Amino acid sequence: MTAKLEFIDLKTQYAALKERIAARMQAVLDHGQYIMGPEVKELEEKLAAWTGAKHCITVASGTEALLIALMALDLKPGDEVITSPFTFAATAEMIVLLGGRPVFVDIEPDTCNLDAALVEAAITPRTRAIMPVSLYGQTADMDALNAIAAQHGGIPVIEDAAQSFGASYQGRRSGHLSTFGCTSFFPSKPLGCYGDGGAIFTSDDMLAQACREIRVHGQSARYTHTRVGVGGRMDTLQCAVVLAKLERFGWELQRRRDLGARYHRLLGERGVERLAVRPGRECVWGQYTVFVDRRADVQAALQAQGIPTAVHYPKALHHQPAYAGWAPAEACPHSVRAARRVLSLPMSADLSEAQQDRVVEALAACLASA
Repeated sequence: MTAKLEFIDLKTQYAALKERIAARMQAVLDHGQYIMGPEVKELEEKLAAWTGAKHCITVASGTEALLIALMALDLKPGDEVITSPFTFAATAEMIVLLGGRPVFVDIEPDTCNLDAALVEAAITPRTRAIMPVSLYGQTADMDALNAIAAQHGGIPVIEDAAQSFGASYQGRRSGHLSTFGCTSFFPSKPLGCYGDGGAIFTSDDMLAQACREIRVHGQSARYTHTRVGVGGRMDTLQCAVVLAKLERFGWELQRRRDLGARYHRLLGERGVERLAVRPGRECVWGQYTVFVDRRADVQAALQAQGIPTAVHYPKALHHQPAYAGWAPAEACPHSVRAARRVLSLPMSADLSEAQQDRVVEALAACLASA
């Protein structure tokens, strides 16, 4: 029987880091500061230095990062936020929960990232922010988006960088490309913890202070509630896990880049339609994703050979019942088509070349027979 591959091999990663993780977690258990312990500040300082941002604020999840960033901008009911409909629901969910209106703009068909050329036409007097999504580990065209925002009175830009921590754009790192960068440490992300966690990056002192207060119920000092907030702290134990993983992160990023380039070359030789990677952008391949027709058949054939796949994402948000009212069904045709055709393949730093060859050969044979 053919051995089943891991879609994301967290077990092998843990085996390599087991002693470091145990030591880091034991230190937390010994000092007993499970909320806002010293590891929180240590991680924030290291992540800020990594991105180049002046401030890092760790939070309970990537979703919470988006929520707190929007709250720091004082998003009001009826305010509009321009974003992509081809993303996980959390991107639009936070806008709607605050009473805002998501304004969906279509994606570039070959990268699946927000199409900057379409954003300006969507700006209105109610536009409060632009929220591109750095999908699959590649950033959107952040310079173009920042320029458009600046031309319209300095609209804040929030990078939803849940899948792209470690990626770069024109030599600058994801998270430090706009007003805010928001990332996730969900276990399957390029840098993950063992539960939920996330971070906000900004170089604006006032926005950073607002985020720090909002994440602790709006407190500027203990029991002094300066603003409305949430319980949005990242647990000290989860910060300890990420600190341990940072020791291996540079190697993992290079490995992801190498495996992504290898997938790209091998699949290209076999005529598989792949995502484009724009010049000046270094992708970390949060997922390695291709385009296929008859996707369900392809998935079933690969599953029969022990090769797991995933779909990120099977419906554009304006085709989801919860968000169907925010755009006509026929809007954003590239997003709708991508949702029918994207397929993510096994990808992690510990994927071997032999395993990768197995995925490539199986996919190519499946598409050829179809």
